[in-house]
Amino acid sequence: MKIKSRIAGEPEEYLWSGLKNRMLQQFARVVPGARTVRVWLHRARGVRIGPNAWIGYDVVIETSCPYLVEIGEGTSISMRATLIAHFKESRGIKIGRNVFIGPGVILLPGITIGDGAVVTAGSVVTASVPAATMVRGNPAVPVAQCGVPLTDDVSYLQFAGRLKPIPPKEEPKA
Repeated sequence: MKIKSRIAGEPEEYLWSGLKNRMLQQFARVVPGARTVRVWLHRARGVRIGPNAWIGYDVVIETSCPYLVEIGEGTSISMRATLIAHFKESRGIKIGRNVFIGPGVILLPGITIGDGAVVTAGSVVTASVPAATMVRGNPAVPVAQCGVPLTDDVSYLQFAGRLKPIPPKEEPKA
């Protein structure tokens, strides 16, 4: 027999799984272990995370539907990034392999970030990002093509030296 909770008329099992999810999320935000404990806690919540991922301090990954988030192998998500994977009809976030998400980035629902892409600090991603593309701003727009992914074995000088700027689109004159 399922007992109804007093909160929003949901069955008690949903209440307990929701509380467990929120507790794991809170622990994952503050515990040490960007490659180990934080990744394990988010996997326990239902986030699909590939091997060798790195999750920084105070990252919020979809609080109520973590199973809508997929993070690829070798991806780094910097501190205080926020991944929002659902709102009305928009659902899911898919992050490819060897992606770098900068500090304070906000990813909105319904997007895909291609392999080797870079999202600079403080950007708000409202649309999908092609592979090997650097984006920045609010809303985030492409600013460069990445010659190599920004991974642990690539120095910043090597990465920066291989960037190819993308000229901004000209606004039509009224």
